[in-house]
Amino acid sequence: MSNRTFTMIKPDAFKNGHSGAIIDRIIKEGFKICALKMLKLSPEKAGEFYAIHKERPFFGELVEFMSSGPIIAAILEKENAVEDFRKLIGATNPDNAEEGTIRKLYAASVGENAIHGSDSDANAKIEGDFMFSVLEQF
Repeated sequence: MSNRTFTMIKPDAFKNGHSGAIIDRIIKEGFKICALKMLKLSPEKAGEFYAIHKERPFFGELVEFMSSGPIIAAILEKENAVEDFRKLIGATNPDNAEEGTIRKLYAASVGENAIHGSDSDANAKIEGDFMFSVLEQF
């Protein structure tokens, strides 16, 4: 088990002005920010990041959405980081998310669900290394 996870505040949450509140919540929940940056993914980079979903019917829509505006990417540290962060963000569908979770508070739909969180220690490492060079990780 790792003590790091990866997250992205998605274009919908950024556009709606929720980035600051989300980052504040993450910090208040005890996560330390080890890397942080704002960027706009090209369709190619978004497709590369979500390549695991390439054969799924929603892939094109996902790539279009994730390259539609700025995102904020971060590597977070806390004991049991992946599991604790998944609990904090809530279910992918905000209608099914528990009260008080980030997606319940800030997501509009399954497609525009405000935030990404790694689903495993292995993927957290892969995703963090995709977005941040070694020099950007502390």
